[in-house]
This record gives sequence, structure tokens and C-alpha cells, in this order.
Amino acid sequence: MQARLLLEDGTLFTGKSFGSEGESVGEVVFNTGMTGYQEVLSDPSYCGQIVTMTYPLIGNYGVIRDDFESVRPFIHGFVVREHEDIPSNWRAQYTLGSLLKEYGIVGISGIDTRMLTRKIRHYGVMKSIITTSDKSVEELMEVLKNTQLMTDQVSRVSTKSVFGAPGHKERVVVVDFGAKSGIIRDLSKRDCDVVVVPQNATAEQIRRLAPDGVLLSNGPGDPKDVPHAVEMIKGLLGDIPLFGICLGHQLFALACGADTDKLKFGHRGGNHPVKDLISGRCYITSQNHGYTVKEESIQGTELEVTHINNNDRTIEGLRHKQYPAFSVQYHPEAAPGPFDSSYLFDDFIQMIRDYKTNNPEQPRQAQMLAQWKASTEASPTAVKEELQYAQK
Repeated sequence: MQARLLLEDGTLFTGKSFGSEGESVGEVVFNTGMTGYQEVLSDPSYCGQIVTMTYPLIGNYGVIRDDFESVRPFIHGFVVREHEDIPSNWRAQYTLGSLLKEYGIVGISGIDTRMLTRKIRHYGVMKSIITTSDKSVEELMEVLKNTQLMTDQVSRVSTKSVFGAPGHKERVVVVDFGAKSGIIRDLSKRDCDVVVVPQNATAEQIRRLAPDGVLLSNGPGDPKDVPHAVEMIKGLLGDIPLFGICLGHQLFALACGADTDKLKFGHRGGNHPVKDLISGRCYITSQNHGYTVKEESIQGTELEVTHINNNDRTIEGLRHKQYPAFSVQYHPEAAPGPFDSSYLFDDFIQMIRDYKTNNPEQPRQAQMLAQWKASTEASPTAVKEELQYAQK
């Protein structure tokens, strides 16, 4: 069956359909990874986007459920040069086409993905429509013009309830803005007691879970579409150690008074060089984002830049000058990509331990007594009732 991809500038690509039949509108982007297409498909940060793989052969090792980064794909379309529907891999459980069909995702193959990528690099990401219908180009363009891109992706991909991955060491609350499973796996490897909360959790709700640290996860879309998360971070900053990843990094910057802006075509792939300004070392990183923290907005805040992108010099890491809080724009858990930066999870845990050493808590009984005294001071009637009960 024929499939078509129409960009908002009028460029039309015609190829073969694989996966589901139908029609979908989204922002067309490209990923430069040579492997890892199933992790790309299952990364919630791609919600609302039509993803183009620049590597020409996709589907050759099939799909393995154990390697997913979320429970299901959230992309709005998949674009490849050559689609292989007979995988050669003893672990394969599905073909790529059957996975897309299961979740109603339209795929298109047989188009010039190199031309498409060059167009995105030159003109920037743009709205597009992918379809297997026989509508005219004019009809498709009308649908494209009348369809607004999503602004609620975070609420779509975030968990709706609290759940945990028990461990015996530091309790880390992960705020799920679209968290990849790799983040939870890396924390669990370090025996952290992980509690995952929805994206709209308040600072007070998070405090009730008695976290030793809070991790702000990756996620899709514009950080300014999640203003409640910025307020939550402000409420925790300085009291609980924080670590932000990708969208979490951008939200951390906004909470500290910095600003964000949209990149022309974003960073998506497993081969982005990042320089650590403290050590001078260069790391190859996995990235997936379309927004960045504006360099000039850092001035006048309590933030300092710790990492930069060696390709375009954009900010890749931040640290608060006073409080135990830092963030990175890339993915230290990789999946797909190199594991060069997994040490950041160790740095986060060490920051938690240092903070606890320098800020010892009162014994639990002393805390409870202080809370009781505070409540009785606020309510003299409660004191009188307590005394009357004691006399009885």
C-alpha cells in the first residue's frame, strides 16, 4: 500500500506503507542513531512527533519487549529508508511492522530520508502529516493547517498513580514527565528505594514521601507547557537534593530564573559530544530534545554552566551555586547510546549522602514532639482537651 508524508512547506514524499493504516499529524524530526530504533519508538519524549531514522536499514533485528523504555510507543509516525520485516535475531519477539500495527502507528518506507533530513536541518522541524489515504494533496494540506500541534504531551505520557521499585538505600522520588525505564533501572542498580510520582505532584505531596533526593525526569514538548512543575521545583529547591535530566534540566533552569528556547532541529541520537567544563573531558552522549536553556539567561541567576555541546556550544549541564542541585540536558542512562555518563547517577547519590551528613536530621521522636508542640500552639483548645484527657 502507498503511504505519503506531506510537510507544511508543501514538500511531498511518496513511499510504501508499513505498520498501521490511517493518518496522523505531528512534528517531523530526525534521529541519527545507527541502532536502538525500538528504544526510540518507546521513548515517551517523542510523543506527538513523526520520527525519521537517518540510518538506512531499520527493523533488521526485530523488536524485543524487554528492551522497551516505556509500556508503549507514543510517536505519531515512523519514517525509514528501508524497512526489513523479516528480522534476524534470536531474541526477536515482534517485527517492527507488527508493533506499529498493534499501536495504530503509520510507517512509511522507501523515501529519500537523506533529503528529508537535510531539509529539516536547513529549515528546521515542521508540522507534517503522514497518511495511507487517497486524499488529494490539497485536502491533506487543509487538514495540516487546521490541526494544532500538541501542548499536553507530558500529561499524556506520565503515570497517573504513584508506584515504587523498592530498594534498601537512599529513597529517590522520580517525578515522571515521561521517564524512560532506563532511569529507574540505573537507580535500582544502585539499590535506591525508588518512588515514581505523576507529573502534577506538588512539593508538599513529594515531601510526604520522605525522599532523600528527587529526580526530575525527561519528557516531551516545551518546558513552558508545564508551569506547575516549575512551581513544584521552587518548593523543593534547597531542602532536598535535586537531579534533572533532559526536560527536567530545562524545568530546573526555569525554576532558578533562567529561560528556554526552541532549537532549529534539536538533538536526537546517540553520538552527541559534550564537554565537561570542570574536568575538560569530552563524553559521547545520548540525546533527545528540541529545546535548550538560553545561555544569556543564566546571568543573574544562582546557576553555573557545567557542560556544553561541542557541536553547537549549547548548554548541556547546570549546577546551583548554593543548593544541592544539578542537571544535564542529555541522557546518562543512554538506551540507546553510550554509557559514558552513567557516573552522574553516582554523583547524585553522593550529593544526597553529603547533604545528609552536613544537615543531620533530628531523631524521629524529636520531630514528632516538635510537630505536636507546633499544632498545640496553633490550637490552645487542643492543649486543654489533652490535659482533660490526661486527668481522666
